[in-house]
Amino acid sequence: MKNPINLKSLEAFQTIMERGTATAAAKEMGITQPGISRLLGVLEEHVGFQLFYREKGRLIPSDEALVLHHEVELTLSSVDRISLLAKNLFNSELGVLKIVAPNSFIAGPLANIVADFLKQRPRVNVSLDTHAPAAAREIVAHRSADCGFIQLPETHPGLTSEKIVESNTCCVLSKAHPLASKKRLGIKDLHDQQLILIGKGRYSRVQIDEAFRNANVPMRVRLEAHTVAIACTFAKRNLGIALVNELLAKQYVDNDMVLLPLTHKIKHEYGFVTSSHAPMNRLTKAFYLHCKERFNNLNK
Repeated sequence: MKNPINLKSLEAFQTIMERGTATAAAKEMGITQPGISRLLGVLEEHVGFQLFYREKGRLIPSDEALVLHHEVELTLSSVDRISLLAKNLFNSELGVLKIVAPNSFIAGPLANIVADFLKQRPRVNVSLDTHAPAAAREIVAHRSADCGFIQLPETHPGLTSEKIVESNTCCVLSKAHPLASKKRLGIKDLHDQQLILIGKGRYSRVQIDEAFRNANVPMRVRLEAHTVAIACTFAKRNLGIALVNELLAKQYVDNDMVLLPLTHKIKHEYGFVTSSHAPMNRLTKAFYLHCKERFNNLNK
């Protein structure tokens, strides 16, 4: 049984076809003239016929060699494409990245980060999806998405979580609100104020409820919302003061509302989550490192 064709022999054949002599081909490939002759001999032994004959110091291709040349050219071109593809994959410059995150997170802090990542990698495509937290966990755990951003703490057994960014709670008010002229608000300032809250049952909401209890300030919840965007929309209409994640609320600020710091520190932490059933692929790892760097700069 014949040995498989040696790619180096095909490269020698192709170079001789282009250069016309074994000496020139050897110089092009960076090997000795006897070395290129051996490679050509290996190929001729494999195909079973002579590929060149000599005429006035040059190697003239046979009719069979001319027919073979086109296929060799295609083969070596395919090898080059495979090499380039492998290089792009190694450098995380090719592929599809599937991300799941809350709507407000995608449209807010993640928007510029994803845009910069794509500018650096023109051949990468990104799929952005949003789901309820429970569904998002399952999607990432079962590898239907490469990664996600989920509010911490996170205890799902199928997820690996790395803290990526944190933010304080702020107060969002209409500019027409009597407290809008203040520089910051404390829990005591919110006594008898109508409130707009989100995330009932979530860790950050539990912290808010606890802060009011510890300060002996009763909560007057006028409106329960499911997203930061909705909470800010109704705060702007002066239906109450929204207590929300500052990082997410910044994108909704306009001339009709203000963001004031809450003196009581209530943190919102987000984690970069991947499936614990398999290591991150190279593209996901590159995106994680990109996010980590950008969010670190954001926190400075």
